[in-house]
Amino acid sequence: MLVTLFRFLSVFPLPVLHGIGSLLGWLVYLSSPSYRRRIRQNIALAGFSGHTRQAISEAGKSIVELAFVWCAPQEKVLKKAQIENWSVVQAALDEGNGLVFLTPHLGCFEIIAQAIANKTTLTVLYRPPNKKALQPLIENARARTNLLLAPANLGGVRRLLKALKKGEAVGLLPDQVPQHGEGAWANFFGKPAYTMTLSAKLHTMTGAPVMLSYAERLPFGRGFLIRFVPFTGKLQGSPEQQAQQINLAMEDLIAHCPAQYFWSYNRYKKPDHVDAPLQETE
Repeated sequence: MLVTLFRFLSVFPLPVLHGIGSLLGWLVYLSSPSYRRRIRQNIALAGFSGHTRQAISEAGKSIVELAFVWCAPQEKVLKKAQIENWSVVQAALDEGNGLVFLTPHLGCFEIIAQAIANKTTLTVLYRPPNKKALQPLIENARARTNLLLAPANLGGVRRLLKALKKGEAVGLLPDQVPQHGEGAWANFFGKPAYTMTLSAKLHTMTGAPVMLSYAERLPFGRGFLIRFVPFTGKLQGSPEQQAQQINLAMEDLIAHCPAQYFWSYNRYKKPDHVDAPLQETE
């Protein structure tokens, strides 16, 4: 049912989909106390409460626009993706050590992989959705030309390493809560969040530079502006220290368009079998 709906919606212009999404965002916000509470708490913790109303609309847009990004013809999707500074990416790739892209849940993060794969081979870490009915749709949408999928397991990590050693690019969502044993507690907007450590390990093992990216959603359905920012932090020390550097970089990115971060995501949840942090990290 949901797959059919997405395919139906994909024929509509992006401005129409964003209009529907904005209404959906408010409908969910007003009808779900738990959803409403999480958005308010997370955005207040980060110090962006003034962007709450816009964030409610943007959250709805981020869901409905997936019909376009996943199901519309690729050439149509790519026409909506403007790349601001590909030159910094190409310079990093030309070094020959591969490249690790880190893309948080900011703006239209799903379109970034397609835009990158239109220029160079990209392997992205992929975790199957909880809803099995969505799996074929998402896998078909993401596995396009030059866009390869690596499952979130040991075999997938090996694929990422192999790609980097060939001088290719890989992509991860650094603010996605990892599974047991795959992360470390580090502050995210002042509160401990279980944070992926894989990106730092990939950098350490291969020497591949790290590149941050996000796709800002432009007003009135005009499309998306993709920006790339070289990571300037130091991925040294303990896993907790490395994770903290990643989180600080994510905070800086989010500050560019805070209303477009996915504040309803349960970023601070504790995975099963993971000990809770004793106190806020330094």
